[in-house]
Parts: sequence; structure tokens; C-alpha cells
Amino acid sequence: MSRKNIVLTMFLLLCVSTSVYSQQKKISNGKYQIAVYYFPDYHVDKRNEAYRGKNWTEWELVKKAKPRFEGHHQPKVPLWGYTDEANPVDMAQKIQAASTHGINAFIFDWYYYNDGPFLQRGLEDGFMKAKNNRLMKFSLMWANHDWLDLHPSTHGQAQKLMYPGKITPETWDKMTDYIITKYFKHPSYWKIDGCPYFSIYDLGNFLNSFGSQEAAARAIADFRAKTKKAGFKDLNINAVVWGNTILPGEKTIISPDVLIKNLGFNSVTDYVWIHHVVLSNFPTNAYDSVKNVYFKYALSASEKFNVPYYPNVSMGWDSSPRTNQENSWGNFGYPYTPIIIGNTPMAFKNALIEAKDFMDNHLTKTKILTINSWNEWTEGSYLEPDTSNKFGYLEAIKQVFVDKQE
Repeated sequence: MSRKNIVLTMFLLLCVSTSVYSQQKKISNGKYQIAVYYFPDYHVDKRNEAYRGKNWTEWELVKKAKPRFEGHHQPKVPLWGYTDEANPVDMAQKIQAASTHGINAFIFDWYYYNDGPFLQRGLEDGFMKAKNNRLMKFSLMWANHDWLDLHPSTHGQAQKLMYPGKITPETWDKMTDYIITKYFKHPSYWKIDGCPYFSIYDLGNFLNSFGSQEAAARAIADFRAKTKKAGFKDLNINAVVWGNTILPGEKTIISPDVLIKNLGFNSVTDYVWIHHVVLSNFPTNAYDSVKNVYFKYALSASEKFNVPYYPNVSMGWDSSPRTNQENSWGNFGYPYTPIIIGNTPMAFKNALIEAKDFMDNHLTKTKILTINSWNEWTEGSYLEPDTSNKFGYLEAIKQVFVDKQE
């Protein structure tokens, strides 16, 4: 290749890179912020290896999934193959696809127990080392739920508790120092009005970790003070509200709106629709019916909380890959649950349009939408391209939140 052609090629590549970055900057500074949950169990983790064998990842469950009834579409096959999210090259492919289809941030399901972090390499070795991570933001949802042995789960057998979600106050102090230093200070960390966004998944475990509302509120206040001391404007601490929260040592159920106010949260959102919608039919429930019930909940939530409520759109639900494929299948409780059907890219697009209208009507400042999920393959809720729908779900986001804004 001649020097002239080399220079021309480099110029064209620079133009493409600049164009992508400019587009992402335009989207990020726009009216809406689209944040997608990312479940990082698709890389080799030393805990998983010790328990399940060398090189195990959750892709193994995806590969082994079988149809459970006539017309059931399993297994799902990823368009890009069984990628390694801890490889920065593989993660760069995900960042490129997400950022060019209107996604502003990945919210990583982030695990930290009394004995330290778990599944962190997808973020730390993948996203944070990807050469194009400037194209989008990342943040954390502390997934402080109990980690059970359900990969896979066998009906009739007790699910072993592997890592309890309840932690000590000392772990909280150590963990929040790590968060501020390791993540908040990264240039791609997602901030809301200059405040790092940090979400907590399980309010019950959080409350039980400290023993009272007052102690839990002090823990949040301490985290907020440390964040400010580190040079940030403030902390935007978000609560994922679902299920019932009971006072430690008591049987009293605390109303979520009271808990959010007493503990000092800045915002509220959801992780997935089925936290608020009972899948009453087995084996299948229609996507649009689930959507309609969810948005009724969203309306009540937006009126109930004293802080902004950010709505959620879920792509679907099918947790059957997490069940023992050689075992009988029925409505036995998670992960043996009913499945959502009819969740086509068009149905998903219509849900996005409804969420957009909801934000316009119920959020006066920052309009944030959370989506489940980038890669919950074994729960049947993923945007990552598969061999059936290709980029269909990503295109739906782009059509609703990017194309119509240009």
C-alpha cells in the first residue's frame, strides 16, 4: 500500500471514530438516559471454577438449554458466539454495539460479600480496559442478594446458600472505599448531575446488615460523606424496590416509600418487570399483558415515592435454562417459572415508546430508563444479538431514542 493510501485510510478511520464519538456525545447529552443492566457471569471466575470446574461460565447453561414445551424456543444462540466479557476486545464489541444504538450506560450487577468481590473481571478486565470505553458510561448495582447454587437448579432439592447477601458494617466501610477509589474515579463512571450513581438491589439484606433503619441510614450518610470528600458533588444512591422489607428481629413489613425516605435514597427504579407482575398463567404469559400490569405499578410508584422513580422496560423472561434439563419441569418456583412470550422486537419497541411517554409525563428533570437486560441469557431477557433476532432489540432502542431525536 502506498504512503498516500495509508494516510487516506488512517484519515477515514479517524473520521469514523470521531463520528461515532460525536454521535454518542450527542445522545448522552440529550433528553433521555438509557441505562442497561449487565450480568457479568460470562467470564471465568475463580469461585465458579473451584465449585463447577475449570473454565466454567454461565454460557454452559445457555448451550445446554432445551425446549420445555411445544413451540418453546431454546436454546438461544448468541450471534457473536460465546464471548469472554473479561477480554477487552470482546467487551469493545459490546460497547460499540450499545453506544451506537442509543445506550448511554451499562449498570453492572456488582457482587461484593464479606469475603470480597465476585464476578468483577467482566467490568475490571473487560469494560475498564476496553480501548473504546469512552463511548459510554458504566455504574454499579450492588447485587447484595444471597447467591444460591442454581446453575442449574433441580426441582425438589434445596438450593445451597453459597454467599450470604448480609454483610458486616466493616465490610461496608471497606467496600465503599474500594468503590470510590476503583470505580467512581474512572472517567467513564456514570454520574447524574455530577453525582456518581450507585444502586442497591436488596433492601432487606441491606437493612439486616446494619440491624436498624437508623444504622442503615448512617451507613448511607457515611458513604455520601466519603464520596464528597473524594471530590464529587454528591452521591446519587438508588434503590431497586421489590418484595417486602421486614425490620430485623421483627415481623413488621416496612412500606417501601417510608424506607426510601428514612434511609436517604435519591432515586428509585426496578430491575425486571416480574418483580411487580405475577405471571399467573403456566407455562406462558403474553408480553403485552405483563407490560400493561407493570405500567400500572409504575404509575403508582411515581406518585408514592418522595424521590424520582425511573421506569424499567424488560425484554422478556425465561429462566428455564437455569433448571436441570434432565429433570421434570413445572411451575415449582424460581427458576421453574412461567415464561413470557410475544416479546418480539416490535413489542419491545412499543414498550419503549410507552416508557418514553411515561418519562415525559412523570420526570421533570433527568429522564432515566433502566432496561433488563444486556445479557441475562439464562433468564431470557437480553439485548445482545442472537441468531434469531440479530440486532432487532438494539434497533428498537435506536429508533425510539436516537433516530427520532435527529
